[in-house]
Amino acid sequence: MPGSSRSGHQNAILPRGVVDADTGCGEGGAMRSQRIFQGLVISTAAMAAALMLSACSPGQSQAQTPPPAGTSSASPDATSAAPTTPAPPSSAGTPSGSETPPPGAPARCKAAGLTAATDASGGGAAGSVYMKLNLTNTGAEPCILQGFAGVSLAADGAGAPIGAPAVRDETTAPADVLLAPGQTGSAVLRYTQAGNYPDCAMVDAAGYRIYPPEETESLFLAQPTRACSNAEITLLTIGPFQPA
Repeated sequence: MPGSSRSGHQNAILPRGVVDADTGCGEGGAMRSQRIFQGLVISTAAMAAALMLSACSPGQSQAQTPPPAGTSSASPDATSAAPTTPAPPSSAGTPSGSETPPPGAPARCKAAGLTAATDASGGGAAGSVYMKLNLTNTGAEPCILQGFAGVSLAADGAGAPIGAPAVRDETTAPADVLLAPGQTGSAVLRYTQAGNYPDCAMVDAAGYRIYPPEETESLFLAQPTRACSNAEITLLTIGPFQPA
């Protein structure tokens, strides 16, 4: 019968392994779907493992966490320089007495307020004569001698120096010598005989040209002697002033 034949076809049970063409289902379709699902799971797991291996690879550099705000970071070899403190100015006076007297203190002695003399009682040795060079305050106010005088031999009272000036003997420290009116300060002056030097170009000197410490004006002390005109020969040595 036509109706029974169509109904029988629709209700027929498919044999094992046969897939319904309309639905794609059946035992074979179910197995194929299972294999596809398993393949997807394996591929996903492989990709995840590859990503994990790539992230943990020792060749990859890990990102560094930036330092928190308000702090500074320095490389291990960075060196921070310590702040430098300027050195304080020296308070020591020069041997020539270049310090300025404090306000209210007596002024330095000037050539115009001094007289010069020598005292040869110091004796001599090995062709040298030791004497005291004395400077006396002839002014009305006290004054200070501090340091070394400039001394040289001269042809006359207005003449130029002859030969080399005196060199300083700094074995004794300079002192502040306060001279009241009429008082005297002394410095040791050594004169070496010009005849001791075979190369000396010997000339006559009329006396000594004397510059008090830190003074540009000079005194002349008449005392005839012999001098060497060669500048490389030194006949005079002067020490610092001390109280007489």
